[in-house]
Amino acid sequence: MFKILKYISIYLISSYLLFACHTWTQTELKRPPLKITSGYFVGDYPAIIAQQKGFFKAQGVDVEITHKRYIRLEAANFSAGKYDGVISSLGSFIILSATNPDIQGVMVVNESTGADVVVAQSEIKTVADLKGKKLGANLGGFSEVFVTEMLKKANLTSDDVNLVKLEASEIPQRLKNNVIQAGHTWQPHLSEAMKSGGHILFTSKQTPGLILDLIVFRKEIIRDRPEDVRAFVRAWLQAVNYWQANIQEGNAIISKVLKIPSNTTSLEGLHLTDLGDNQKLFQSTNPNSIYKTAKIYADFFIRAGNITRLPELKSLFNSSFLNPPS
Repeated sequence: MFKILKYISIYLISSYLLFACHTWTQTELKRPPLKITSGYFVGDYPAIIAQQKGFFKAQGVDVEITHKRYIRLEAANFSAGKYDGVISSLGSFIILSATNPDIQGVMVVNESTGADVVVAQSEIKTVADLKGKKLGANLGGFSEVFVTEMLKKANLTSDDVNLVKLEASEIPQRLKNNVIQAGHTWQPHLSEAMKSGGHILFTSKQTPGLILDLIVFRKEIIRDRPEDVRAFVRAWLQAVNYWQANIQEGNAIISKVLKIPSNTTSLEGLHLTDLGDNQKLFQSTNPNSIYKTAKIYADFFIRAGNITRLPELKSLFNSSFLNPPS
């Protein structure tokens, strides 16, 4: 009888320990999803493909992607801790870093090679015609730098126009109502502006290397969940390859999720950067490195009074997730 009780006790203890270990393992593995926010820009859409095709889960990370039209508000929400990461333009990232010094860009996701445009009313035939007119742009971010470069090419400055602070999504209606005569925008808003008689005056094809978007994470996410960040990067790159190999299917997936016309998801005017591109961009010795472009923005924002001091550019970027784990 004693032996039977002994064996029952051993069995019960062993079962308890196995159950406890199993429960602990499950709890350890169940991490909250990475919460990421982005705007409505075609270069941000590989995230949708990665989500819909199951690439994030296959790489071992759960991700929640939120797409919002009002980028400035989402930047404020990111600052307030609502999101773990944000897909941001390089210029907006520099501004954001002034109040969030612990954020880091881990990968460049695209370069605009024509996708960003200044769209104008029909009577504005050239950039020079903008003199004395109202020009809409998201002031205090990359948009302001872009339109300033455009004006410079026509021997104009921002003093020669009346700059109006607007988001890209607001441009079509403001053009239609004659609140502005031209404005910086992109798809899907561009198609809306064109339907109302607008035409493309200037594109980012004329400012090579200036407009880059990147994935930015909080320092604590990078510190505490490096494998999740690495998995996110892998899944994103997988989605880029998939979309480029399956354009029509990729466009259809995005169109369905965002409820936008598939012709506004074109990759024309956009270069989705791959692993090789990123490794070059993060080389400080490269004349086209992200550090050089970041300094262009930082210098501009200091002159404009948007930031008070030059950020430590080296600390703003973390290329370790572009390399295989050691």
